Amino acid sequence: MLLIECPYCGKRPELEFGHGGQAHVARAKNPADLSAQEWADFLYMRSNIKGVHAERWRHTHGCGRFFNALRDTTTDHFLATYKSGEPQPAVAAGAVGDGGGAAGAPDDGGRDGGAGTGSTSGDRGGAGGGSAEAPAGGAQVRP
Repeated sequence: MLLIECPYCGKRPELEFGHGGQAHVARAKNPADLSAQEWADFLYMRSNIKGVHAERWRHTHGCGRFFNALRDTTTDHFLATYKSGEPQPAVAAGAVGDGGGAAGAPDDGGRDGGAGTGSTSGDRGGAGGGSAEAPAGGAQVRP
């Protein structure tokens, strides 16, 4: 089971959380001034990188608060979690996946307030808690 560390409640099972999309998305100060294409880009276009990605999560079956997380999309490991409104934490160079990505993203402007850090990682092992076997060619497949 994958454990995610809520910066407010501590480590909890993945089932208690909901994914909220890409973190640190800059919102237009006056949306009425945007062209149709700019508005569509804001609503629907998000980076979909391979590697470390800053995401918004909500502890839906816990405290109900939003927070941000740095997650490596190639391994599904959470490298850090932090409260909304806090600057994105630096990630060790060895922890960053091939796609790079999240470092240097702007802050979300404190829309949810708060401060603090935390980190966790998890494993999505199979029914017995083990991990999936690698198929021919060496690629790993998640169960």
